[in-house]
Amino acid sequence: MSATARLARWLVPVVLLAAWLGVGATLGPFAGRLGEVSTNDQASFLPRNAESTRVIEAQRAFRQKETLPAIVVWTADGSKDGRLGEQRRAAATRTLASLSGSAGTVGEASPAVASEDGRALQGVVQLRPDLGKALPDTLERIRRAANGVAGTTAQVAGPAASQADLSDAFSGIDGILLGVALVAVLVILLLVYRSLLLPLVIILGAVFALGLACAVVYALADHDVVRVDGQVQGILSILVIGATTDYALLLTARFGEELAVRNDRVAAMRAALRRSAGPVTASAATVALGLLALLLSDLTNNRALGPVGAIGIVAAVLSALTFLPAVLVLLGRAAYWPSGLSSAAAKNKGRGVWDRVAALVDRAPRKVWATTLAALVVCAAFAPTLTAKGVPLDEIFVDDAPSVAAQQTLSRHFPGGSGNPVVVIADSSRLAPVTAALESTDGVQSAAPVSATGRPGGRPLVVEGRVRVEATLTDAADSDAAKAAVAGARDAVRAVPGADALVGGYTAQQYDTARTAEHDRLLIAPVVLAIILIILIGLLRSLLMPVLLVATVALNFLATLGVAALVFQHLLGFSGTDSSVPLYGFVFLVALGVDYNIFLMSRVREESVLHGTREGVLRGLTATGGVITSAGVVLAATFSALGVIPLAFLVQIAFIVAFGVLFDTLVVRSLLVPALVRDIGRTAWWPGALSRRPEPR
Repeated sequence: MSATARLARWLVPVVLLAAWLGVGATLGPFAGRLGEVSTNDQASFLPRNAESTRVIEAQRAFRQKETLPAIVVWTADGSKDGRLGEQRRAAATRTLASLSGSAGTVGEASPAVASEDGRALQGVVQLRPDLGKALPDTLERIRRAANGVAGTTAQVAGPAASQADLSDAFSGIDGILLGVALVAVLVILLLVYRSLLLPLVIILGAVFALGLACAVVYALADHDVVRVDGQVQGILSILVIGATTDYALLLTARFGEELAVRNDRVAAMRAALRRSAGPVTASAATVALGLLALLLSDLTNNRALGPVGAIGIVAAVLSALTFLPAVLVLLGRAAYWPSGLSSAAAKNKGRGVWDRVAALVDRAPRKVWATTLAALVVCAAFAPTLTAKGVPLDEIFVDDAPSVAAQQTLSRHFPGGSGNPVVVIADSSRLAPVTAALESTDGVQSAAPVSATGRPGGRPLVVEGRVRVEATLTDAADSDAAKAAVAGARDAVRAVPGADALVGGYTAQQYDTARTAEHDRLLIAPVVLAIILIILIGLLRSLLMPVLLVATVALNFLATLGVAALVFQHLLGFSGTDSSVPLYGFVFLVALGVDYNIFLMSRVREESVLHGTREGVLRGLTATGGVITSAGVVLAATFSALGVIPLAFLVQIAFIVAFGVLFDTLVVRSLLVPALVRDIGRTAWWPGALSRRPEPR
């Protein structure tokens, strides 16, 4: 080989490494800057076409300035009967008045209002909605002032307090979440490879991929092309780290096999890429396209996750197929120090436990797949018990949050819907019948038009021939009874001729979100399955095998939901599940579950071409068993890291994806799929050429 040819062989990996070091140096900081362009205002993530969303648009005409309400609630401190007299109500009103015009507030605060039982007071302070990081300090100033009312304990509830607690919960995403995920991955890789250098290289590749993805998302979010909130930000970090590590594990396993039989590291990497790039790219395509299917959703946060997650997957596959090969070529066998290449190759080939698993599948395939299938069906039987109507306010935060405690105090002394009124926009000429219709609705405590001061009561404010009416519900705003009251209120006001009424507010938003989420599941799930099926047909050149794989991962999803229903209700104490959780779980579990089947069956097909289907199944299972199981454990560990953010939504997603991935890796991919293919034989490849090839004797 000429000197020029030798130089060219090493120039490509050096250039690729230099390029990625540049990416890491320039774009790496963006992994900690997404919070600058993210929003945790939940009003920005409602269904686009829902009635409650149209009410938000209509409300803007009634406000000179946008506001964020903070509800102050006082209860007696040390009083014998717990009652608050007129003297304390007057003191609370003076305190509220003193807050009017202070930094961060808008307009005049309301006077203090006593509860019917006389044991609590409440008042509303309107805040600027753009306070951002200054919001917690503003609320703390309000809390300190309110606690100045002698003989009382003051708490702050309402949208402002909830938003502050939400921002506080997401404050750990840039540091704690990322640190926990990376440490978990590093520990697992050290145990898998028993090498010091290779795990660090893989982690570095994941960090570079995350920096690239975050930089692209930052630029798009800064130009309002995509939306980012704390949930999307957290899932992006976990997804990129987990996916990059999974792809890296597959490539390093194949590189180790090739390097063990040849001394030329460049040739070994070419062979490894030739045999790994297809499965890795197909796997990335299933996840990316599955996520992009979320663009069909009418929920803004679902649509936000779609392109952001797809960007993360593209960055992950770019890193795994360019940065990692470059480093491995330059390091060669040194990457596996100190355990050595022979130890890594042996582990990748699955010697030991995976030989025994393959022997079991070969010896009794029908018994294996029948037993595992029965176990999955039993678990799936509990899936309908998973309630996905939304998480109650007092369960949104896993830890005790000040806004939740304040809302509970408010609900004990005032009508359940206090602080979260039903908002009705109607024709001003039909104000009286609309108000009467609301008051006659079951579950509605009272209803009154909003005056020019922005509060119910007084002369109604008429804007462009429309009025705004606020109705207080009897039951807690997040309860099923409250949602039923909203449905009844909509029927009641629509029956008023000429009212042209729209019903919105917090409870209506929750009601619309749950109904939209159900519609999205029915629409998006078949699309995701169709996308994955098409990719598998192209990769495996078969029809029956892709159908089989899609069916098994769909069953694994249902089984995981069944287990999650039992765990959420009986172990974690959740009375409900966020309405987006089943859809997110479906997209991640089905797409990622197919990933592992792609890794397995692409190798099985490769071996089946040479040795027949029976031997191909056994060889593919033993060759990929160790690395795919390691990949599953890594992905489960990274998603489990979402549990460090104290929000029910992320804890639920973390459990469903982590458990589902492990279930898929250890049961579906290891036992069910190989046993089914072993039992069906070459027909499993129908109508491809392999289905017509006679089995070797």
